[in-house]
Amino acid sequence: MKIGIEGQRLFREKKHGMDMVALELIKNIQKIDQENEYVVFVRPDSDNSCIPEAPNFKVLELDSPGGYFGWEQFALPRAAKAEGCDILHCTSNTGPVYSSVPLVTTLHDIIYLESISLFRREGSWYQKLGNMYRRYIVPPVIRRSKRVITVSNYEKKKINQYFNLQDGRLRTIYNGVGEHFRPIEDKATLNEVRNRCGLPEQFFLFLGNTDPKKNTRGVLQAFASFNQKFPDSYYLVMLDYEEHKLTRMLELIGAPELRKMIHLTGYISNSDLPALISQSSIFLYPSLRESFGIPILEGMACGVPVISGNTSSMPEVAGEETALMVDPFEPDEISEAMIKLVQDQLLAKTLSERGIKRAKEFSWNIMAKNILKVYEEVYGEL
Repeated sequence: MKIGIEGQRLFREKKHGMDMVALELIKNIQKIDQENEYVVFVRPDSDNSCIPEAPNFKVLELDSPGGYFGWEQFALPRAAKAEGCDILHCTSNTGPVYSSVPLVTTLHDIIYLESISLFRREGSWYQKLGNMYRRYIVPPVIRRSKRVITVSNYEKKKINQYFNLQDGRLRTIYNGVGEHFRPIEDKATLNEVRNRCGLPEQFFLFLGNTDPKKNTRGVLQAFASFNQKFPDSYYLVMLDYEEHKLTRMLELIGAPELRKMIHLTGYISNSDLPALISQSSIFLYPSLRESFGIPILEGMACGVPVISGNTSSMPEVAGEETALMVDPFEPDEISEAMIKLVQDQLLAKTLSERGIKRAKEFSWNIMAKNILKVYEEVYGEL
């Protein structure tokens, strides 16, 4: 069996979300399968050594005019056919509409198909164009896919509402959490990351970005309220967020004075995250909508109490009584959860201990084994 894996963005320096899932799939497939052949299709970029070498893995760089569209709709299916792939696994929501190679598609979410006006109205032009592309491309790709993989039972239900995949093609396969996510206690490692990132002494950590679903506005409103009750006691550390966007957001919520209590680190590599998370007092992830929410598990695995949204897949991933669940549309609830954890150290310790146990239930190795079974099923039907 020869499997092609789409990894268009894996060589880019700043990897997020779906990029990391695809990379973990490749790394863990390499550990469990030395018999089948694999071709990973990537777009040339700077981080061209992130995929480990393996005898049965070939990494093929494809360049193509037409940007994302040209690469995915023309270069990718042609290359998969030329390489003699039996299956092409598209890992990041979309894929070629016309492919002579049978498709397996990972559909992480269908947020772009939902009629939630907030997600369509806000966000950058790049995000809006990406969502428009997905709205046109995803339906025909899903109709042609031999199997569709999604990452939570919540998302499986949402996908079935749109596509009615009652024929056994749709599978839930949970994401995992990296083994390097654990409480970091080595002082040299902690200090190196603290000094390099310029971290304040006491801080809450928020992995927000410009995507409306991440709820940056709500978190900043909640932190402003918290800071009024506990002035200058804790900083808010935000990763990979631009200064001018933060300034504009603080002006929108009427709290420009809060800027002095917010520390921007810039992009932080995945390998540095455990040491950064381990030094935070609270891990904030009150998203409005998630298909899975890997950062919830990363915060838990590092032994930090987590504040999570109570919507979509987040209760399914966080589990029962392992995080403080809040209505993410209510900034006051987020602020009250911050206050509760600061004032109740026993609760914070309890959530920390429970979170470590909960995170151990999710494994990239298990994810890779389940996806390998999907490949074998599809190949057996060809």
